[in-house]
Amino acid sequence: MVIVSRSNPQVKELASLKEKKGRRERGTFLVEGAKMVSECAACGMEIVRLILREDYGSRGEELPSAPLADLPAVILGGDAFKAISDEKTPQGIAAEVKIPEFPLSPPSGRCLLLDGVSDPANVGAIVRTAAAAGYRELYLADCAGPFSPKSVRASMSGVFHARLMRGSREEILRALTGVTVVAADMDGEDVFSFVPPETFCIAIGNEGNGLSAPVRARADRYVGIPMEEPMESLNAAVSAGIVMYALRRQRK
Repeated sequence: MVIVSRSNPQVKELASLKEKKGRRERGTFLVEGAKMVSECAACGMEIVRLILREDYGSRGEELPSAPLADLPAVILGGDAFKAISDEKTPQGIAAEVKIPEFPLSPPSGRCLLLDGVSDPANVGAIVRTAAAAGYRELYLADCAGPFSPKSVRASMSGVFHARLMRGSREEILRALTGVTVVAADMDGEDVFSFVPPETFCIAIGNEGNGLSAPVRARADRYVGIPMEEPMESLNAAVSAGIVMYALRRQRK
């Protein structure tokens, strides 16, 4: 059966996942696009149901194969699919996925603390780079939701590979007891000459206000990225990427 109405209960449920409240109530998030859906399944994420636009496959798109083909599926008309999609040009395939829950725990190696990063695109881009650079454990304090459509899109498949732990700053800092916290700060020592210990946590602050007082007070070292005048700062996701790779290189 093809669902064509935007007011259909299933369409409303899926459309609600674009909002924080809807994701919290259902405990799921939406993954869009053939590549992302396939990678989500390959990574072992728990897919609740597949969503297909009624014309998907008619233009030569590859149809879902096992295990995706064995999942419950919802078929939507074009207008109904637009209602649930956050993409400007939807591909016609999406999946509702269970949000993984990781309890706060000490890190097993190098990790990242996002301290009030408020732009979902920045959160997603940082998660993507962290997964690529081997920082698989991320602590998020007062950040934009990592499972919002913009964050998921910016992370590519990063959210499927990272251990994302959320909590208050106090709870997160307790989990980091005994771990060297290296804070990214424009006035810090040159990140390219700093050699971190074996286990460390990079702290990245809010785009406009930087690090919060509790995290700044807890930081053991500060590192900065050298810049040519008159530039004074970089985008949070770009800065995080440079610091992650610089400290990984220095550690090696």
